[in-house]
Amino acid sequence: MSETLLMLLADARLPVAGHTQSGSLEPALRHGLAVEDIPAYLGARLDSVIRVEAGTAVVARHRSLNGGSLADVELAWAARTPSPALRSSSRHLGRGLLRLALRLWPDHPLLRRVQAMEPPARGVVLGAIAAAGGLSPTSLARLVAYDDLQTIAAAALKLEPLDPADASRWVFDLLPRVDRVAVSLAPLTHPDDIPAVGAPQTEVWAELHTRATRRLFRA
Repeated sequence: MSETLLMLLADARLPVAGHTQSGSLEPALRHGLAVEDIPAYLGARLDSVIRVEAGTAVVARHRSLNGGSLADVELAWAARTPSPALRSSSRHLGRGLLRLALRLWPDHPLLRRVQAMEPPARGVVLGAIAAAGGLSPTSLARLVAYDDLQTIAAAALKLEPLDPADASRWVFDLLPRVDRVAVSLAPLTHPDDIPAVGAPQTEVWAELHTRATRRLFRA
């Protein structure tokens, strides 16, 4: 069941994420990122924002299963995410994922514990979902990375006249790096272990997007 759950959570038709998010690609393109540089942008995001969120999810999973404060995990994630826009986006996604999870497991105590937090970050919610659904830490980290990358690739198809096969190729070419990132993050158990990796240009684009008066995606 856990691997089937993994496929469900990675499904682009899920009623969260890609329907409202571009992973800051929309403002990046508006402020000078060339289409041919999107694969490099995906790789840079994998090394920064994704590592922080995936590490947060892995630690939240461990805390959900073994006790300890999820608020400390949330605080560690926030300290590593200086952009208010990126924090807001993650929490927006967290609320949507928690709503979905409570439809699937309405009385699960691990999810009710996250529900008491306001507002939970995406990584914290995914960690609790992984604990409730039996996902391994490696599968969880892989899910966080893949979901972020495919969200950006899907957004690119709405923002630019691209061949869908090219967007799929971008994600495919990064899969070996996704696996290496997932394996490296899987052993994390403490909030202090969450990677602290900056992404200043992504943060600038995210902040500019909040002031845009015409936009296709929320973030």
